Amino acid sequence: MPTDFEIGSEVTRWHFHPGTAVENNPLFDWPPRPGAVLRWYRAYWLVISTTTLSLLVACLAVWRWAPTLAETQTLSAGWVIAIWLGFLIPHVTLAGGLHLWLYRAKGQGIKRKYDKRGQISDNGMFTFRSQVLDNMFWSLASGISFVTLYTAAWFWAAGNGWAATTTFSDSPVWYVAWFALLPLWGSFHFYWVHRALHQPALYRHAHALHHRNVNVGPWSGISMHPIEHAIYFSSLLIHFVVPTSPMHILFHVYTFTLHPICSHSGFDGLIAGGTKRVQLGDFFHQLHHRYFECNYGTVEMPWDKWFGTFHDGSEDATKRTRAFKKQMYTK
Repeated sequence: MPTDFEIGSEVTRWHFHPGTAVENNPLFDWPPRPGAVLRWYRAYWLVISTTTLSLLVACLAVWRWAPTLAETQTLSAGWVIAIWLGFLIPHVTLAGGLHLWLYRAKGQGIKRKYDKRGQISDNGMFTFRSQVLDNMFWSLASGISFVTLYTAAWFWAAGNGWAATTTFSDSPVWYVAWFALLPLWGSFHFYWVHRALHQPALYRHAHALHHRNVNVGPWSGISMHPIEHAIYFSSLLIHFVVPTSPMHILFHVYTFTLHPICSHSGFDGLIAGGTKRVQLGDFFHQLHHRYFECNYGTVEMPWDKWFGTFHDGSEDATKRTRAFKKQMYTK
């Protein structure tokens, strides 16, 4: 184990620490490492992950409840509500299920929990004086509403020919490649809007609400101010200018709503039979919630490394982040 993670350093600040340095997607490494790239994407697409879960739910949505583009030529409450329920039900099921198992039933105690503290209650900082109720309210009342608005607007535009569309038969290579490219687009967009949200005015009026959650839980994922929801979900606007399909935009939405539930779960993994079966938490983003001015993006693209805000979980990175914060706040 690297010396950065020896007892007495950053590892001792966490109840659970992965014990190794956080790594970025090797796709952008130079010289190229094709073997590492294949292993990285195998961990995304060939195991149970939020990526495969989002694709599965998108497939079910197209099959069972999402409207066809022919239906959406005419704006009506029926198909808009179908889209809303298609986002609401999976979100409540996953976030609620993980919360009940991990935090209410304490199904695995605090094994592999990054921060051993529980969710905050009876604190006036949160809406309804409860972290969980606060997170549920902002996730569902604002988050699911905003993502429904963006998605319904695309379905209406696409149904009327105002947004370019594609199908597998039209362009099979592009249709499949789009699923691999969307996470890269999402990472690019998220880094830059997240940096903007940390500017004083936007942070104070919007992003501070999400950062109430220093010790995150499953409901914290998209618990944001409406202004931040409008900015965060603006990633979906790419579908208005690039040929896409209902499957693609729904996959995009589910990665932006279901993945944050798991990445904010507070636990590194789901344990069954004494063994970690499913990856849950995202230590890279957990570090952002603790230290604020680092890891603005995702590990999918190395923007933080390129701009000097990367925290790999080591003691040296913590010192750099604290120095960076001190420099920022004394300007």
